[in-house]
Amino acid sequence: MKTKKTAIAKFLDRNSYDFILFITVMGLVIFGVIMVFSSSYYDALDKQGDAFYYLKKDILWAAVGFIFLMIASIFPYRAYRKRSLVILGISFVLLVMIFTPLGLELNYAVRWIKLGPITLMPGEIAKLAVIIFVSSFLSKDPRRIKSFKNGIAPMMGLLIVFAGLIALQPNLSTAITVAVIIVGIMFVAGLNFVYIAGLIASGGIGLFLLLTSNSDGYWLKRITTFLDPFADPKGDGWQVIQSLLALGSGGLFGVGLGKSIQKTLYLPEPQNDFIFAIVGEELGFIGCILLILAFIVLIWRGTHIALTAPDLFGTLLASGITIMVAVQVVLNIAVVTSSMPPTGVSLPFISWGGNSLVLFMLAMGILLNISKKVKQ
Repeated sequence: MKTKKTAIAKFLDRNSYDFILFITVMGLVIFGVIMVFSSSYYDALDKQGDAFYYLKKDILWAAVGFIFLMIASIFPYRAYRKRSLVILGISFVLLVMIFTPLGLELNYAVRWIKLGPITLMPGEIAKLAVIIFVSSFLSKDPRRIKSFKNGIAPMMGLLIVFAGLIALQPNLSTAITVAVIIVGIMFVAGLNFVYIAGLIASGGIGLFLLLTSNSDGYWLKRITTFLDPFADPKGDGWQVIQSLLALGSGGLFGVGLGKSIQKTLYLPEPQNDFIFAIVGEELGFIGCILLILAFIVLIWRGTHIALTAPDLFGTLLASGITIMVAVQVVLNIAVVTSSMPPTGVSLPFISWGGNSLVLFMLAMGILLNISKKVKQ
């Protein structure tokens, strides 16, 4: 009992961890709950018969996520290093289980596994598992990143296996995110720029071949739709067009919280990947800028923790988590603003999704624990 009190007392001491990071995360989570309710109201009423369906679920997941954040902020981050291979192994098994009868198909993709009352999304778990393993592998011997045989090749093998399994679901966006995370951590560890250029070129060629070899042309069609969504306004271009209409309707200050028109069954599933469009419509350009600034603060604090971490493992671990957040924020906003093809990447802490919210809050707990080791 005494240990628990001491742990709680340390957590309540704002000088013992990155308080700015904690406040930013909690602010984003609370804002996310509000926006999920606002954006999902009509969709929940239409599909679930309960306008509060997504709100109740999101509050529950936010509470679970907060528990995970608290535990992770207390649990010593260095302990993940010893368990990195086990964590990676569990993640790999979960990814494989998708292709068994436990796999759950939704919206023409099998990205979930059903374990009794719990639905898991292995792709989300894989992101954090890969961050922990790559950070552990490269920090045990810093010279590995300079060796193609002992460092670069094993990491490329890991990238191909995990990104490949995720792409087969199909979930190309998460596969790309995992690949960027691995290469990003390798860069922080000291990967030569020549190898980085080679990896980018190889990734580009591989992505092109993957898109063009898709039997039904689904992925390639998504790219062509992005180039001109108005060519098929009632088909593949519908969601992007509705997103642009939402953003344009918001103007500078927005139409007001809860007063979106596009969420009234025009924009499909507005509480998910395109929730930023509803933020823009209801809170306007100012609201979007403030949200982006909050993410910038979070990324800044994550970068600060990585730069000041007491050891290489802490640096790589914090870097990987920060890269994960930054990549998803950039990809999501780029998609919503029609700056790139739809990817299916959620907006961290804001988009609806229990797996994503809990995993991101767990990752923030790890960042907070690393920050405790940094001299304030």
